[in-house]
Amino acid sequence: MKEYTQQINFTDELKARIRELISRYPAEHKKSALLPVLHAVQDAHDNWLSVPLMDKVAEILEIKPIEVYEVVTFYTMYNQKPMGKYMLEFCRTTCCAIQRGEDLMEYTCNKLGIKPGETTPDGMFSVVGVECLGACGYGPMLQLGDYYHEHLTEEKIDALLEDCRQGKVNLH
Repeated sequence: MKEYTQQINFTDELKARIRELISRYPAEHKKSALLPVLHAVQDAHDNWLSVPLMDKVAEILEIKPIEVYEVVTFYTMYNQKPMGKYMLEFCRTTCCAIQRGEDLMEYTCNKLGIKPGETTPDGMFSVVGVECLGACGYGPMLQLGDYYHEHLTEEKIDALLEDCRQGKVNLH
């Protein structure tokens, strides 16, 4: 398995955000802030979490590192390696699969010259299959950043990729 390194930078802004997230829970239950803290830390570190970064989260929340690893490895929303600037998350469950979702993910991978789970050499795109995104009536669909792209077709994917290349896609 390839080893990735990551610059760890807990800015004053990130520290303040983490304190605010932790303050939402009783002091004796800091661990309850784990998921939102991981999101904040991942967002501040190029959309992925290295083992040393997960260890730092465990230290902040005063829990064992394995408790963080278990969460990060369970949920697809946490990335354990560098991902592309544009991470195309294709729903691969039944409703979307019936409507050609997996074919469209394969189409996208072929267009970008990568396999699912990989990132283009320029670091611009990653394609991943994820479990249900809860838009069953709008499939096939994918999530890009905070936004859903629904009723996908090859033409819609082509247009979305071009918009990404031109910097026209807002992720948040």
